[in-house]
Amino acid sequence: MDYPLLNAFWTMCLIFLWVMWLILLFRIIGDIFRSHDLKGWGKTGWLVLVILLPFLGVFVYVIARGHGMSEREIAQAERQQKQLQEYLRKTVATGDDETSRHADSLAKLAELKNHGDITEEEYQKAKVKVLAPDRTAP
Repeated sequence: MDYPLLNAFWTMCLIFLWVMWLILLFRIIGDIFRSHDLKGWGKTGWLVLVILLPFLGVFVYVIARGHGMSEREIAQAERQQKQLQEYLRKTVATGDDETSRHADSLAKLAELKNHGDITEEEYQKAKVKVLAPDRTAP
């Protein structure tokens, strides 16, 4: 089989460009759907242009609406970050008091061990006591 090194390099370059093209195409299609300033027919027109004439459609889209792509991407990331923070705030707020008490106790024990106030053996014994199930509860 005769396949020179330059041909292999050229093939790898073409595959790389093809993958980059697909990534750009899907990012633009995602941006079309994410865009709030485009309504139904505008989105349909851009999708038809991008799907039927992909090279021309992508280049025209990037020229015409490329400046807002990053702004919409940042706005989407900020919305997702706010949703995550709100979810975490709710989840942590609904955690039971016993769990938070155990976490505080373990943090204090770790701090004492790190400062050298207690030995590793004392730390392990105290940790077992903190994590042991409460036998006074019904």
